[in-house]
Amino acid sequence: MTLTNEKLMQTAVEAANDKKAMNIVALDLRGVSLVADYFVICHGNSDTQVQAIVTEIRKRAHDEGVAIKGIEGMDSARWVLMDLGDVVVHVFHRDEREYYNIERLWSDAKVVEKV
Repeated sequence: MTLTNEKLMQTAVEAANDKKAMNIVALDLRGVSLVADYFVICHGNSDTQVQAIVTEIRKRAHDEGVAIKGIEGMDSARWVLMDLGDVVVHVFHRDEREYYNIERLWSDAKVVEKV
């Protein structure tokens, strides 16, 4: 069975929530951008928490048979970008999330999940 992009987005949201990620938001970018179908955006309060969130999402994606295309920023754990294909996950450290405020940049996208 193939995992739909919507289910993959929900899997990422659930994994982030299980690691106590803060202010989890999923944006539906279909019809807004060709970059991805969904963005999942969340933050942790420490480098360790950011890394734990990313590790859990990676584990869940792997369990679902999803090939992760890339992970950037894990060393500094300030803004980690996970490319899951049509689902892109942004895991920020709290300070960087406030600074970059990427939800504002994608304000045309529909919020489909908010935890």
